[in-house]
Amino acid sequence: MKSAILKNGEIQITEKEIPVLKDKKGAIIKVFGCGLCGSDIVKINHSTKENEDKIVLGHEIVGEIVDINVDVVGNMETNPFRKGDIIAMGHHYPCFKCKFCTHGNHSMCKTFKSSNIYPSGFSEFIYADENHLLNTVFKKPENLSYEEFSFLEPLSCCIRAIRRSGLDENKDNGSYNALVIGLGSIGILMAQALKAFNTNVFGFDINEKRQKFVEKYGVVFDKNIKYDIIFMTSGSGKALDTALDLIENGGKIVVFSSVSTPAAYQNDDIYYKELTVMGSYSPAPVDLSHSKKMLQDKKVDVSGLSSVYPLDKLDEAIIDTKQGKILKAYIKI
Repeated sequence: MKSAILKNGEIQITEKEIPVLKDKKGAIIKVFGCGLCGSDIVKINHSTKENEDKIVLGHEIVGEIVDINVDVVGNMETNPFRKGDIIAMGHHYPCFKCKFCTHGNHSMCKTFKSSNIYPSGFSEFIYADENHLLNTVFKKPENLSYEEFSFLEPLSCCIRAIRRSGLDENKDNGSYNALVIGLGSIGILMAQALKAFNTNVFGFDINEKRQKFVEKYGVVFDKNIKYDIIFMTSGSGKALDTALDLIENGGKIVVFSSVSTPAAYQNDDIYYKELTVMGSYSPAPVDLSHSKKMLQDKKVDVSGLSSVYPLDKLDEAIIDTKQGKILKAYIKI
């Protein structure tokens, strides 16, 4: 089968053996497509000859179960998974027992960090173990396309960040002005999810085309107000200054992006304004289930966000993403 790997810092499409179950419990999934995540690009940019063989690329997967040897009823499901089920999934699962899990920091769990799919999402087939099936695999609703359902995992990351900020979807959050800084695909997901959490949502991007684009979702920018919660979805260090300029006293800044250049929030800004600066990294299984429902109920519209590339054009998709030519790449396998 075809599978994408990193070799000397470059993407190569190689031939690998199709994974089989044998004595392993779980499922073999034929991959239909996989979204390209910004974290994939970060991994590529920071890869070395010493670590590149350990890097797993691609995790926003949609596919079909073609072999399974366990009788598992997954998260949110009522019937066991079977051959022929069309699914999307997350790539990590926590242990639910360690200090990090019991404190609500599931993505810091050792099991979470060590679990993964095999060999990569940019492959024709992958192996998902029994715990993936229990916690991170979801059957596709009929009203979603493959490309739309591939947003299951990235949207769940946004939901996680919103929940960590203290917002509750079941409450009226109309007193909160929330700002998303950085309006790429993740920023667009974040803004729409915040609307579903009943907040007053605004968005800002230095790219005027993206600023204009989000108006279709009812998202604008108002430079004349201060914001109670700011979600950092921009990878630019300069965005930190923007956040500190626009945050309300007593507000929260949720860091949801990797910044390659040295950047820091200033101690006295945090101290005198009584700010909370917090990070949010990756979702727990509950966020994945929340994401499926939000996509299925069309509370978040992801139609038209993806540009489709074949697997052998993965390197081109990466370049186009880095250059801002597209919002989101979906790699059709």
